[in-house]
Amino acid sequence: MEDTIDIKIANRKVGRAYHPFIIAEMSGNHNQSLDRALEIVEVAAKTGAHALKLQTYTADTITLDVKEGEFFINDKDNLWKGRSLYELYQEAYTPWEWHKPIMERAKKLGMLCFSTPFDETAVDFLEELDMPAYKIASPEIIHLPLVKKVAAIGKPIIISTGMASVSEIDEAVCTVRAAGCEQFVLLKCTSTYPALPENSNVLTIPHMRELFGCEVGLSDHTMGVGAAVAAVAHGATVIEKHFTLNRADGGVDSAFSMEPEEMKALVIETERAWQSLGKVKYGPSEAEKESLTFRRSLYIAENMQKGDILNEKNMRIVRPGLGLPPKYYDILLGRKVSQDVKKGTAVGWNLIG
Repeated sequence: MEDTIDIKIANRKVGRAYHPFIIAEMSGNHNQSLDRALEIVEVAAKTGAHALKLQTYTADTITLDVKEGEFFINDKDNLWKGRSLYELYQEAYTPWEWHKPIMERAKKLGMLCFSTPFDETAVDFLEELDMPAYKIASPEIIHLPLVKKVAAIGKPIIISTGMASVSEIDEAVCTVRAAGCEQFVLLKCTSTYPALPENSNVLTIPHMRELFGCEVGLSDHTMGVGAAVAAVAHGATVIEKHFTLNRADGGVDSAFSMEPEEMKALVIETERAWQSLGKVKYGPSEAEKESLTFRRSLYIAENMQKGDILNEKNMRIVRPGLGLPPKYYDILLGRKVSQDVKKGTAVGWNLIG
């Protein structure tokens, strides 16, 4: 598999040589309170997450104010059943005037902060705030005019691929590259809320990386850290999870969002997974060499005199491992020792007559 180009978002590098880049997605978990939004930033920073992500839209830039038909959510299994799309996005959106204070708070705490624009006006607005990167949401991957506008800016782009076919992903990737942008990451994503682990298909990650020649991560809507850790084990370099202070507080996205202790665990366990990848390696590592003494080997089990014959009583396979390997046991049985030998002597060829 060919190496991909390292991605650099502000001062942080993203790639297989670096620990996974963890993004805490605020989304609508601010519950329409700026104070709560700023508290989410504070708490997210304490978990060790590397970046906070916002979403930039209004109900009017994303849908129509219609409360019937396909604009109304009737699916009994849908988390947002009984609302119109317009009402949902009114509740979930982050007021645009909040972006600057949220970004300033994140910067003060040493976190990166960027956003997902959902239309061209959002891109123009976010550029005024000097975004370090942009995110394209799964439903917008087919919005090629938006993808093209973001790519033309020349900043790193993270693109979620939920629901997208190979050809749709390819169209987005070609659009990004045609605009001169090679600093992009694709995220494997399952666009259900919450998602089930069995629908995550993280084995797609190495295939996607090879197919499109870019870094790949996971936008994860499952509960817990299992899918994210598995993704890192399969080469994911970016993990995005929705984040809230407490699921019991409610909110449009709370049901599938991580709480602070879970986010801490995500940061720790994904880094451990990354550290464990290493390389294809056989034989003792440097750290294991001292443990070689805990292997078994051949030892003299009784005091012996020159000329005595080795048998099952006076030669045993025991720890430590400083004598000849056990594979020589049957060969040496019946052989004479060439010198007097004390009990506890490691068997070596110098003892054999």
